[in-house]
Amino acid sequence: MVADALSQIFAALADPTRRDMVARLAVGDATVNQLAEPYEMSLQAVYKHLRVLEGAGVVSRPPGPQPRSVRLETEVFDLMDTWIERARRQAEERYRRLDAVLSAMNETTTTETDEQNGSVA
Repeated sequence: MVADALSQIFAALADPTRRDMVARLAVGDATVNQLAEPYEMSLQAVYKHLRVLEGAGVVSRPPGPQPRSVRLETEVFDLMDTWIERARRQAEERYRRLDAVLSAMNETTTTETDEQNGSVA
């Protein structure tokens, strides 16, 4: 289900270390050791982060002997982008409707004020 996949993706990206790993992988594939270099954590902790990203489908590691490159799975971002774009369009439509209501209220208030002051155009 899409909602479940999105929940996993967003949960995986909720951690700043994992977001940083994703940003670094956007530049190019890297081995686990290369990914681990800037972090003050054990290699085991890096693997835990990678398992979360793999479980969400954000990254993949091809089978085979070590060292294996970690690869960013860009189609995940298409799924996120579709969801975000739909939410953005819905929010913009709500704001347009609100703007129309506020504009109508402003026109009504202006007309009533003008009528009360005897200056109806």
